[in-house]
Amino acid sequence: MITLNDYAPIVGDEVVGQLCRLAERLQGRRFVHINSTAVGGGVAEILSRAVPLLNQLGLETTWEVIMGDPAFFEVTKAFHNGLQGFKVHLTHAMLEHYRQVNRENARRFNWEADVVLVHDPQPATLIEEMRPQSRRWVWRCHVDASRPHLPVWRFLRGIVKHYDASVFSMSQFAQNLPHPQYLIRPSIDPLSEKNRSLTEEEIKAVLQRLGIERDKPIILQVSRFDSFKDPVGVIQAFRLVRRHTPCKLLLAGGEATDDPEGPQILAQVHEAAQGEPDIQVLLLPSDAHHEVNALQRAADIIVQKSTREGFGLTVTEAMWKGRPVIGGAVGGIVLQLRDYHTGFAVHSPEGCAFRIRYLLHRPEMARRMGLTAREYVRTQFLITRHIRDYLTLMILQDNPNSRLIQL
Repeated sequence: MITLNDYAPIVGDEVVGQLCRLAERLQGRRFVHINSTAVGGGVAEILSRAVPLLNQLGLETTWEVIMGDPAFFEVTKAFHNGLQGFKVHLTHAMLEHYRQVNRENARRFNWEADVVLVHDPQPATLIEEMRPQSRRWVWRCHVDASRPHLPVWRFLRGIVKHYDASVFSMSQFAQNLPHPQYLIRPSIDPLSEKNRSLTEEEIKAVLQRLGIERDKPIILQVSRFDSFKDPVGVIQAFRLVRRHTPCKLLLAGGEATDDPEGPQILAQVHEAAQGEPDIQVLLLPSDAHHEVNALQRAADIIVQKSTREGFGLTVTEAMWKGRPVIGGAVGGIVLQLRDYHTGFAVHSPEGCAFRIRYLLHRPEMARRMGLTAREYVRTQFLITRHIRDYLTLMILQDNPNSRLIQL
C-alpha cells in the first residue's frame, strides 16, 4: 500500500509535512466525490489515487459513480461538446431524461457529508434532490468552458448557480456565477502504474507483446478516440513528416463508458490510417496503465494535438517521463508547454509536422527539453499538490471569508 511518506523522496519532506498540518484542521470531516465513470479518462484516474490519500490524512472520503443509460450519456456528451463551443441541439425531452436519471441516482445514495465535490455536468442536478445531505456543494468543471455554446451554458448555469462554489482548471474557463470560484489544476500520481519508473526490460516486453518494433523513431499520441483529440489531424501531420524523415506513428487509446462517440471516431481513425504500414492504432483496455507507461517511455516524441482540452493529463504524463511533447495550443495544454523549454504548442497539422521534424533532427535539444519538462511537472502537477488544493478548498468552505490559512 502506497503511503504519503512514499512521496517524500520525490517532492520533499516539507511538502508531505504541509499536507499533514493542513489535514489536522479537517480531522473527521466527510468528503464525497461524485462523477459518472469509474474507469477511463483523467477524472477517474485522479480520484482513484486521491481518495485513498485523503483517507490516510484523516478525512472520511468516499467516491460515488452515477449510472445512466445510453440516452443519458448522449445528452451529457452534448453538454461536453457544447461547453467546448460546439453548437448542439437539446430537446425538452432530452433534458427531462437527464434530470430523471439523476433523480433515480439520488435515491441510490445514502450519506451525509461536509463537502460534496460534483465532477462535470453528468451528476450536476443531484443537488436538486440531495441538498440537505451536505453542508457544502462544490461543482468541478474539468473541460474547456472558455467559449461555451450559450444555450447549453444557460441551462447548466441554472443548475450550477445553486452550488456554494465552483472549481475550474484555469482562469480562462471561469464563468459569471454568483458564488466563489477556485482554480485547481489536475495532476498525475508519480507512483501509479502509469507513471512509475520502468526498467528497459519491462519496456521491451510491452513493445514485443504489442508487436511494435523500434526500427524507426516513434511518434506517439495517447488519448481517448475523441474528435477533440484530433487523431486524424495527427495522421495528417505524420504523413507530412514521413515525406522527408523516416518514422512511425502509434495512436493508442481506450474508451470511456460515458462517451458514446468513441466507436465512430475510432472508425474514422482506421479509415484515415488505411494502407499505412507505419501507423499502428492500438485500442487498449481502460486498465492498460502499464502498457501506456511503456509506450510513453519508448516514444521519441509524444503528441497531444487537441483542438479543445480541459487540461491534457497525457501531456503531463509524457513530460514526467522526460519526453519532448508537442501539443495543441489550447486549454490547459498551454499551461504546460513552453516553446523551446518544456515542449511546443502548435495550431495545425502543418505546425505539428514542422515541430516533429525539428525535434527529430535535434536529439540533444529534445533530451534537454524532456528533462526541463519533468522538473516542471514535479513542482506543479503531481498529486501531492492536488491533495493540498483539496484540503485548502475544504478549509475555505468552513471559512469562506478567509484569505489566509495559518498552519
